[in-house]
Amino acid sequence: MKQDAELFKILSVDRRIEIIESLKREPMNVNSLADKLGISQSAVSQHLRVLKGAGLVDNERRGYHVFYTLNADTLEKARQRLNRICSCGCRAQ
Repeated sequence: MKQDAELFKILSVDRRIEIIESLKREPMNVNSLADKLGISQSAVSQHLRVLKGAGLVDNERRGYHVFYTLNADTLEKARQRLNRICSCGCRAQ
């Protein structure tokens, strides 16, 4: 239960949600994410470090660049946890 709370705490930062939404479309490197989000490379790197530590993103080196992708398993577990606590009836839709 505490692990779930920590995960949702990490996801409570808007920029991290924006990073996840960007990575849903395609793998990206820090420079591309910074340009897309209009924030510094340093800020993107720090958010990615937190997301990677939580297991939400993976990375792969391609030449001089590191590309980040989503860890679908961890995101699916978060979705399942939300479904268990949801009481608004949205699962029936």
